[in-house]
Amino acid sequence: MGYLITSRSQGSISATVLIATTLTFAAASVTAQPARPADTEVHTPVPARVTPGVRGGDPPSDAVVLFNGHDLSQWVATRDKSAAGWTVADGVLTVKKSAGNIETKQTFGSYQLHLEWKVPAGISGTGQGRGNSGLFMASPGAGDAGYELQILDSFENQTYVNGQAASIYKQSIPLVNASRKPGEWQSYDVIWTAPVFNADGSVRSSAGVTVLHNGVLVQNNFVLPGETRYIGKPTYRAHGPSPIKLQAHGDPSAPLSFRNIWVRPLDAASSAP
Repeated sequence: MGYLITSRSQGSISATVLIATTLTFAAASVTAQPARPADTEVHTPVPARVTPGVRGGDPPSDAVVLFNGHDLSQWVATRDKSAAGWTVADGVLTVKKSAGNIETKQTFGSYQLHLEWKVPAGISGTGQGRGNSGLFMASPGAGDAGYELQILDSFENQTYVNGQAASIYKQSIPLVNASRKPGEWQSYDVIWTAPVFNADGSVRSSAGVTVLHNGVLVQNNFVLPGETRYIGKPTYRAHGPSPIKLQAHGDPSAPLSFRNIWVRPLDAASSAP
C-alpha cells in the first residue's frame, strides 16, 4: 500500500515523496487455516442406521407404510374423515370415484415419499379426461385444496403441458415425459419441503419439491408460488403439518390403482402414526 507524504515550506511544496509501505495485519484479524486433517473432522452426531429395502422401491426400515396391500387403516375420507371407501383387492388400492378423495390420518411436514400407480389398460377418453388423479403432497383443506402433483395418462395423450403427468398442476411443466403406457406400473419418488409461515400468516419460506417419475428426474427443486388452483393464480394460506391426499377425479374414464405407498418424515413436524 502506498502513502503520499508532502512537506510545505513558506506556503509552497518543497518535496513530494512516495513511500511504498507493506502492512502486515495481526493474526487476530486473519483466521488461521486448520493445521491438521483432524481439525476439520466431525464425529457427532452419528447418523441413525437405516436398512434399505431389498428391492428398489421397497420401504426402508424407518418408513411409515401408508398402504401395505391389505387395508386402508392409514387413510380416511377427506370430506368427513370417515373410513376411506376405496377398493382394496389383490394387494392393490383402486379409486372409487363416488367415495371422493382420501387422505392420511397422519399429518406431515417435510418428507420423502414413494408411490406406485397404474392407469388401466384399455383406458378411454382424451386430455384431462383420461386416467386422471393427483397426489396432493400436503392437503391443508377439503376437496382439492393443497399442492398437487398430477397423475394422468400421458403416454400418448395430449393436454396442456402444465397439467400432464408429473407436472405440479398448472405451475411447473415436467422436465421430460417419462410416462409408461396404460396397464404398466409407474412410480413417483418425491422429496417435499413443507412451507413455513410466520405468526402473522406471512410466508417465511415457500414449499419446494423434487420428483422422479419412473426413476427419471422431472421436477428439480421447484419452488411453489402457492397451492395449486384449477382456476386462478396460486396463493398461500398459513397452515401447519398436513395430510397427504389422493384424488378421486370426476372424469368418466376407468379408475386408477395404487400400491406400495410409504413416507419418511424429514422433520419433527409429523404427527404420530
